[in-house]
Amino acid sequence: MNHLTEIAQKLPEYGLDAMLIASAPGERYAIGFHGEGLLLVSRSGVHYSTDGRYIEAARTQISGAAIALISPSRGHLALAGDFIRANRLEKVGFESGYLSVDALERYQKALPCQLVPAQGLLSGLRASKDPEELHAIRQAQKITDLAFKEVLNFIRPGLTEQEVAARLVYEMLRRGGERVSFDPIVAAGPNGSKPHAVPGQTTLEAGMFITMDFGCMWNGYCSDMTRTVALGQPTQEMEQVYDIVLQAQQAGIAAARPGVAGREVDAAARAVIEKAGYGPYFSHSFGHSLGLEIHEQPCAAATVDTLLPDGAVISAEPGIYLPGRFGVRIEDLLILHGDGCEDITASPKHLIVL
Repeated sequence: MNHLTEIAQKLPEYGLDAMLIASAPGERYAIGFHGEGLLLVSRSGVHYSTDGRYIEAARTQISGAAIALISPSRGHLALAGDFIRANRLEKVGFESGYLSVDALERYQKALPCQLVPAQGLLSGLRASKDPEELHAIRQAQKITDLAFKEVLNFIRPGLTEQEVAARLVYEMLRRGGERVSFDPIVAAGPNGSKPHAVPGQTTLEAGMFITMDFGCMWNGYCSDMTRTVALGQPTQEMEQVYDIVLQAQQAGIAAARPGVAGREVDAAARAVIEKAGYGPYFSHSFGHSLGLEIHEQPCAAATVDTLLPDGAVISAEPGIYLPGRFGVRIEDLLILHGDGCEDITASPKHLIVL
């Protein structure tokens, strides 16, 4: 999987002769490989340098690029400089969202070209997933759904949040997940009011809501889902709040489609929660894009006017969080295409009582 052609075709739009790529997700997107290297994509050719740890794999796995091995005397920037001179590259874009100020100063001193901030070139391409990328995300989500199904048989009173989190990780990895796409969240009872609670030694007890937010990676691409389940019979208020969150999610999903601004999707879900009187307790956005990273752009947030593109993958995750009492979040993954979206999360969304 590589996107060298797409990147090269975008260069004229940004007034660039080449694009310099050094981040792990940028490298993976461009050449389908990560070897802690340095990549230059121009309209006349592609140059990639890496070190001895990765050179053999790079030569086997990368296509469409000239691959160079760095040495103690000639590192990444020296080799990149040679390529820039040989191809007379004057304006070279760089990943301004990833490059530190110190690194940029080093690059400017070492490279015989003008470096131009061009994060939008890669971010724009990455926002719309191609069929191969969507397949990877579907596979990651399939593994995540299976892990959730299995962990429901594991949860019982007396376990800690950490034990449940560990079991989620185990179930995803043993089913083919490469690694987790983020540290899992398991929040029991009052901890559920913290959207990003860290699993700890809180013991699961009857009458608690348990919120689990987790995902894995497959072929470099992320999944993400959240389910809130009840351990024993929930109160009437807990059931009511759960139903409001579910209705909000369904409203947001109904509004999600290519060409709609992120704020419109967020507003559709938020209106349901506000009408029910819980507006102040929905403290984050409806969703975010994801792919090679768990948080990408654009987002389905109240402040985002950016239009969601065809092929975008976004989360659908409204929530209500009542401080010191409990919280509810339900999260699915959506692929936007045509005049709507496809929900690729297979796990049930009705309130599960264990």
